[in-house]
Amino acid sequence: MSHTVTALSAALPFAAGWSLHSLRLRRRLEVARRDPLTGLLTRDAFAERAARMLAKGRGAVYVLDLDRFKAINDTHGHAAGDAVLRSVGQRLSRWADENAAVVVRLGGDEFAAVAPVFSREDLLWTLTELTRLLEEPVHAGGHIFIVGASIGAVAYDPATDNADVSTLLRVADEQMYRAKRGGAPWMEAQSLAPEQATVNGRRAGRRGTTSGGSETAA
Repeated sequence: MSHTVTALSAALPFAAGWSLHSLRLRRRLEVARRDPLTGLLTRDAFAERAARMLAKGRGAVYVLDLDRFKAINDTHGHAAGDAVLRSVGQRLSRWADENAAVVVRLGGDEFAAVAPVFSREDLLWTLTELTRLLEEPVHAGGHIFIVGASIGAVAYDPATDNADVSTLLRVADEQMYRAKRGGAPWMEAQSLAPEQATVNGRRAGRRGTTSGGSETAA
């Protein structure tokens, strides 16, 4: 009996140390799955969770592009731009928690989200809520910034539709671009089929891409 007690006593510090190590490892893995500026999910983590969510029931994919971010960066500097992105990330994170959604920062001033949607009315309500959320003033560095966003959306029902997260993001991105070009707060897709041609996976007309001197696609 004494040998058993001695063995258990010796094992306790090891077990406690291993538990602490495992906790630290899990925390490091979670940090690695988060964008360091906004705290939102990275692309890989988002893709995994979005796919699981969309497989469970009706939902929608949203792509959001901030409307006045470049002007803020150019006029007030990158510190102000980073403050705006952090604020947007915090707002989207709270919105995700309240709506059982997942959100990612795609890069720069672009974000994407997947959330449950039960009807077209629900989709329109979500678009209205996201627009309102992103139009709220951002206070940073003694300035007040009005940003706003252009949003593209596509609804998905796993019972009748067949598309992966990458395709849905591309379709939502096309609608976002249409909204931005037309000055509308949002546009929703009527089909799961992408409308634009692509070059190297980039949508035709996507900013910052060229092919033979003309803009190409994302």
